[in-house]
Amino acid sequence: MEIIFILILISLIVAAGFLLAYLWATRSGQFDDEYTPSVRMLFDDELVENQPPKEEESTHK
Repeated sequence: MEIIFILILISLIVAAGFLLAYLWATRSGQFDDEYTPSVRMLFDDELVENQPPKEEESTHK
């Protein structure tokens, strides 16, 4: 039974370590994206595939 308490304690310490690492990374700017805003204007057009198909007039009569 003691091993369960030890494992829970270790898992809480590991989880707190990951939380601290995540908070440190966000505050230090690790997740700031400086590249995408500069190229976003290049891909602003809508895709042709998303538009409904146009009905073609048949010239065969």
